[in-house]
Amino acid sequence: MRHIVVIGAGQAGASCVAKLRNAGCEDRITLIGAEPVPPYQRPPLSKAYLMGEMALERLFLRPESFYAEQDITLRTGAEVTAILPGEQSVHLGGETLSYDDLVLTTGSVPRRLPASIGGDLDGVYCVRDLADTDAMAPRFQAERRVLIVGGGYIGLEAAAVAAKQGLQVTLVEMAERILQRVAAPQTSDYFRALHAGHGVEIREGVGLDRLTGDGAVSGAVLSDGTELEVDFVIVGVGIAPATALAEAAGVEVDNGICVDGQGRTSVPHIWAAGDCASFPYRDARIRLESVPHAIDQGELVAENIMGARKDYVAKPWFWSDQYDVKLQIAGLNTGYTDVVSRIGAGQSASFWYYDGDALLAVDAMNDPRAYMIGKRLIEAGKSADPSVVADADADLKPLLSA
Repeated sequence: MRHIVVIGAGQAGASCVAKLRNAGCEDRITLIGAEPVPPYQRPPLSKAYLMGEMALERLFLRPESFYAEQDITLRTGAEVTAILPGEQSVHLGGETLSYDDLVLTTGSVPRRLPASIGGDLDGVYCVRDLADTDAMAPRFQAERRVLIVGGGYIGLEAAAVAAKQGLQVTLVEMAERILQRVAAPQTSDYFRALHAGHGVEIREGVGLDRLTGDGAVSGAVLSDGTELEVDFVIVGVGIAPATALAEAAGVEVDNGICVDGQGRTSVPHIWAAGDCASFPYRDARIRLESVPHAIDQGELVAENIMGARKDYVAKPWFWSDQYDVKLQIAGLNTGYTDVVSRIGAGQSASFWYYDGDALLAVDAMNDPRAYMIGKRLIEAGKSADPSVVADADADLKPLLSA
């Protein structure tokens, strides 16, 4: 009997092994995860779970019993220390596991502050895994002072949770504006105003010089010389693909583990999917960090291991929840030249990204209809008349048949 080994028990890995069984695979399957719990959802870590509104068991993607019922060997709390492609085996502690096909779904790791500026002080946290959230959750008490470093979606979500629980929140972003790397100025303006309305102090164009404290963080010095007293710090300055195992095994890496359109790496019998993988997209190579992508690519690799020979067709979409605003993003805005604003009632708004006449992406805040229509247009390779988009009273649905 063949043996399929999957390293990384996140969304992509869990989706891959479930799809293998669903597709009729009768081979041995082993799913290896470094954390001591079954595969779980990550998005609620910075929202519902952090606020105590979601129990641990509700985080799990499937009940722990699912894996035994499906004859999937789930190895939790286990670290793979090496991959030996020539022998088609992996080292797992003092154990060696042979494989016929190996799938790398190792995900990503948070960028942390260096120890030289206080990154190793007690009270400095990232928001990446269950242990991170469990460690910081007791700190979320009214009137405590939290500094959030980084104005991306993770930092803004953490700021929203802290503000809702009555903490004094300061967020610093080294770039000229929050969300600068991922969104247009219009989207940045929307969320800046949203957070200001909830009492969050956002300081843009200001970096962190260093954290101070004797063993535990108690203060921060910003790049403009400002000194702050803080009770704890949350770092949200991005993530990097977890490629160390692949690189050590001689697998090609370029902003992630390089795969072809079907999920194969440069080394025979080794595949990759999810956050850790970079793949062909149009005329470029990209890497996506999203739950839908992890599910879709993980399942595709499972099908191709079974002989489907299908190419991956990415349909990028993302979301973020902050206060009572749900942001939904369809498409990729890379290379946009123009942004068309559609402003609705209350907090409803959407921003449509164009490259010339071509629609690239849509950011929709509390506007699920605009999001869904934009998503369908992008996936169909259609555009949208900017004059119709800009008219908040115009019906968008006819755009689909235009």
